[in-house]
Amino acid sequence: MSDLITPDLVTLDENLGTDKTAVIGHLARGVVAAGRATNYEDLYADAMARESKTATGVPGGIAIPHCRSAAVTQPTLAMARIRPAVDWGAKDGPADIVFFIAAPEGADQEHLQLLAKLARSLIRKDFTASLRSASSPVQIVELVDGALGLSPAPDSAGSAAGAGGAAAAGAATGATAVGSDAGSHDAGSRNGGSRDGGQADGTGDGGHGADAPASAGGTGATQTDTSRSRHLVAVTACPTGIAHTYMAADSLAAAAAERGVDLQVETQGSAKSTPLDPSVIRNAEAVIFAVDVDVRDKGRFAGKPLISGPVKRGIDEPGVMIDEALNAVNDPNARRVSGGGGGGEENEGGSGSGGEGFGGQLKRALLTGVSYMIPFVAGGGLLIALGFLLGGYELALSVDDVANGDRMLDGTSLLNPPPEGIIAYLGAVFWKIGSLSMGFLVPALAGYIAYALADRPGIAPGFTAGAVAVFMDAGFIGGIIGGLLAGYAARWIGGWNVPSWMRGLMPVVIIPLLASIIASGLMMLVLGGPIAALTLGLNDWLTGLTGVAAIGLGIILGLMMGSDLGGPINKVAYAFAVAGLGEGSFENQVPWEIMAAVMAAGMVPPLGMAFASTVLAKNQFSMALRENGKAAWLLGAAFISEGAIPFAASDFFRVIPSTMLGGAVAGAICLGTGVTSQAPHGGIFVFFAIGNLLMFIVAILAGAAVTGFVYVALKRFVKPRKKVEEPAIA
Repeated sequence: MSDLITPDLVTLDENLGTDKTAVIGHLARGVVAAGRATNYEDLYADAMARESKTATGVPGGIAIPHCRSAAVTQPTLAMARIRPAVDWGAKDGPADIVFFIAAPEGADQEHLQLLAKLARSLIRKDFTASLRSASSPVQIVELVDGALGLSPAPDSAGSAAGAGGAAAAGAATGATAVGSDAGSHDAGSRNGGSRDGGQADGTGDGGHGADAPASAGGTGATQTDTSRSRHLVAVTACPTGIAHTYMAADSLAAAAAERGVDLQVETQGSAKSTPLDPSVIRNAEAVIFAVDVDVRDKGRFAGKPLISGPVKRGIDEPGVMIDEALNAVNDPNARRVSGGGGGGEENEGGSGSGGEGFGGQLKRALLTGVSYMIPFVAGGGLLIALGFLLGGYELALSVDDVANGDRMLDGTSLLNPPPEGIIAYLGAVFWKIGSLSMGFLVPALAGYIAYALADRPGIAPGFTAGAVAVFMDAGFIGGIIGGLLAGYAARWIGGWNVPSWMRGLMPVVIIPLLASIIASGLMMLVLGGPIAALTLGLNDWLTGLTGVAAIGLGIILGLMMGSDLGGPINKVAYAFAVAGLGEGSFENQVPWEIMAAVMAAGMVPPLGMAFASTVLAKNQFSMALRENGKAAWLLGAAFISEGAIPFAASDFFRVIPSTMLGGAVAGAICLGTGVTSQAPHGGIFVFFAIGNLLMFIVAILAGAAVTGFVYVALKRFVKPRKKVEEPAIA
């Protein structure tokens, strides 16, 4: 028997209210009462937040509200058969059967696959009819276990709700159902199959086992010759990746089977996702994206006619999407997936990047660039710090000097160290490796900004533009601008309508070549000089900061680091500090001081929340947040600001002011007392790279104390700006 649902989680034929908030509230309370979640308010808020993104009602009088929540301790299903039915946003009317899927944030693959399998079963009419006729919670549990393949379906169900499904179910949808073992993998076979790498459900709605493909539109067990079939591929994905992803896949597969179309679907959900075979994509005439998030690796589908829409459209209008895809095959003006795999024409309705405005694209690109740049800087900075520790500052800094550098590194080895000894030699080696790694800072930033805008074809033009920015002394500002130029150039070129013979050359030759000429040419001939002058002026201004001005800068950086906990504002401050790190020297230590202030301020939010939840006021926090607080001690010590996110997610308008105040205190103390850091990351664990370590620790402790005390005071005396209301029950 499954541990996902028990009879006490089933409600039959009760009036739970007139709207979905009341029903979700009832089901969430049941999950908490069963000991499967720690906090009702958090679970209810997470479920309603998911509901606000896309209505979870589906055709057939079914609703599947679902969420991931830190409050959930084990994957859980709660079910209600309600009287009267409640509007859940489905086009065909209100829902009388509601399954609430509550998943922990770190649910394992096995449970996620079972949850996905249940969602797929709910589009089968025989299964839902059995749910409506069941007479007890125990029978509901047996039906669910049967649908999941964990036990035989009860005879009273009179349906093929078991693991293998039944031919009758296939006849209902026009696709032959072929049984599959509950643990088998779906290999993406033809004729209505989905390729998700999870458990094949073989329920007659398009799912089937790896060894027994279902026929396209036929009946019985005879396999139809698909050599003359129309061939389509599809990708489905939703934000949570638990229910709608798989329901859309099966709805599209069933609609394709009814039309005799060979459709294979890649489900990019929470359960393991297996990409479509390249030969399948190559033979497809068109592609369907039913997604609410970005499609992974779009470039695989370059040049294919495209039909796209929200994932819910794949559930509500699968036949329409199939027909539109078939019509697009012979339409020379049909939209196509761009050659770059990241073009803006792929999506509509807010799905993926195609629905983004310019500001959203810009923010996403900058965050991507910074995220990919950080490993270069972190590794390089720590190696430089180790070089200083082992070899001493003067010896390490002399490595790039011609006289000492040739002697220290050329012609030497572990077996033949220089006169200074093996420790000093290792220090010089580490310093040099770290310096070379830091040299990738600007090219990596530019390359991955371009990647975020144009996928893989943007990487080479972006790296080239970043290298030009380094050559022109344009710094990280030049890297950002060069990356944006390269990305948008590659994106534009990728959208060209080119002959079929040229499409294969676009992502590997034509786009990188032309985008490099455009972006790097503009940097070299037009923009590099002015940006270099701006960068020089900024460095001179920072070098001249002293006294009150330096403290003011520390306050500003601290406020930024505490404002969104790893988000765009935080990353702007961090990128500013990291980008200047390479300019630091004993004559100009301001870049090192800025790095120390940013790191100290970034450590404060998780440490402050840990202090508040595990020391100051334990009883004011849920068990889940107290556990997060324990983890936040280590995360904060390691300079991982995201350790405070669980607290901000549940109480944003009181947590963020607290973390901003604490960050401002830490930043001001660091810049006011001349604390330095040659390491861009690592927190207290890179103590050897910190100058004036005592004041660094004082700044962090003071900031964390301010954050903790202010937050506890706000919790006690200030009502939250947005309070979760108890839903009324009729």
